[in-house]
Amino acid sequence: MQPNQQKGPPSAVPQPTVSWFHPTKKHSDRERWICIYPVYLNSLKTRAEGRRIPKEKGIENPTYQELRDVFAAANLNVGVENKLYSREQSRENIYRGRIRIQLRNDDGSPLNQDFPSRDSILLYACEMIPKLKTRQQKSTESSQVQQSGANKKKNRRR
Repeated sequence: MQPNQQKGPPSAVPQPTVSWFHPTKKHSDRERWICIYPVYLNSLKTRAEGRRIPKEKGIENPTYQELRDVFAAANLNVGVENKLYSREQSRENIYRGRIRIQLRNDDGSPLNQDFPSRDSILLYACEMIPKLKTRQQKSTESSQVQQSGANKKKNRRR
């Protein structure tokens, strides 16, 4: 390399900014809302498979319907899209679904003071999904099935 040559691009040339949305879009436009896939909260997935929260705080196999119910109950602007997470290996319908949530007002301030960031929304969902009636019914049904299965085994031994 010659002494007058520089590594990389010259500093005088402005570099274009990379943006996932058009700069004229406002925070209230759906394109600017944050995306949440159910796999972000799934305690059965690894970080490499897409989980974004600590494993202890995660939920087993959340669905987009549960996320939608929790966020709608919290008075957030919610949108549902029929999308599949890119790292999901299975293409079944139960793994489909993406939630979009409006996080900020047009001036950039948080829409809801209880949820200033994406992480606060994810942790709130992890707290509330186990309290849903559908989740509570599933847990009582599974415990009843386990008890009835134990009784059948005892009867077979006689």
